[in-house]
Amino acid sequence: MFTVIGATGHVGREAVRLLLERGQEVAAVSRSDRPSAVLPDGAHAVCGDPSRPASLASALPDRIEALLLGPRPVGTAGAELLSLAAERGAKRVVALSALTVEQPVGHPRFIEEFRAFEDVVRASGLPWTVLRCADFAANSLAWAPQIRASGAVHGAYAAAATSPVHPRDIAEVAVRALTGPGHTGQALALTGPRSLDQRDKVRIIGETIDRELAFHEVDPEQVRRTMLAQGLPADVSERLLGSLADYAKTPGRTYDTVERILGRPALGYALWASENAAAFTGTGGQ
Repeated sequence: MFTVIGATGHVGREAVRLLLERGQEVAAVSRSDRPSAVLPDGAHAVCGDPSRPASLASALPDRIEALLLGPRPVGTAGAELLSLAAERGAKRVVALSALTVEQPVGHPRFIEEFRAFEDVVRASGLPWTVLRCADFAANSLAWAPQIRASGAVHGAYAAAATSPVHPRDIAEVAVRALTGPGHTGQALALTGPRSLDQRDKVRIIGETIDRELAFHEVDPEQVRRTMLAQGLPADVSERLLGSLADYAKTPGRTYDTVERILGRPALGYALWASENAAAFTGTGGQ
């Protein structure tokens, strides 16, 4: 059985759906109290904490075909979880990482966290593939409350430019790597098809929902204070603002990896925005 850790996240849900469409059995692991509410029919929902693998042992499949995981749900328990998967016959592991490992931006300690996670995966003894992802298009959902309320986004570093990647592209590449050995031992850089700065993204969302939107650049310290006042951990603001500051100086690279592997162009930001338009209009959505 294929096992997806973090199965209710943006990439995890897509990976579960794609595996099921291919007729595979899937164990979908999530901390969510009601994972079945957001998972496709047919998935075997496993509710538990991946950062404590021993607590999941009895709920995980007796035979694991392959494992998809990322550092956020696993925390520091990657080695223990991968050891458990190996004991249950896993043929390979696919790990989600960040493009900052090969294009360093932001605070070094966050980059080192991803490097350390990749090292754990490589040391597991399992055949591995690492997916180094650009920023997710879905990160823009954080703007939805501002857009719904005022038609504007107030943020730092308007010129910060990346090639945001659609979660479905990440999931499709992950499923290719999970179900066959063709990408074993590779670290694959995944981005969207073109570079966009923050104003570009807001403009595209506005075109999608037929509303004139604006990006108002504000001082980074003001953004930091706002995030802290909203109850977000300090490392979240440090990670975001550090990366944006560097991307404003040097845009993130655009890679053709998705097109080479999937045989079609990478999905664009406009498509993602249209699929999630309801989140920005207040008529439903994510």
